[in-house]
Amino acid sequence: MALIITDECINCDVCEPECPNEAIFLGPAIYEIDPHKCTECVGHFDEPQCVQVCPVACIPVNPQFVESQETLWQKYRRLQITITPVAAAPTGP
Repeated sequence: MALIITDECINCDVCEPECPNEAIFLGPAIYEIDPHKCTECVGHFDEPQCVQVCPVACIPVNPQFVESQETLWQKYRRLQITITPVAAAPTGP
């Protein structure tokens, strides 16, 4: 499951830098979470880091993006391939 930031967000800026997948961004009014990048920190941490640091507890599970633990692992692996650049092959003699 991806997480969502509710309108109780106070824009305190503590969640964004904690996200290892760079899924959190400042939206028009409050911070938002890209559900296609959110893995609930699977592959990085045991618990979602944004939830751990949020002072107002406004980051619940997003009911529109229900995913199994295996799906979150697959998303994590896909994101790592996308994020990690492939080393260039050596050229020349």
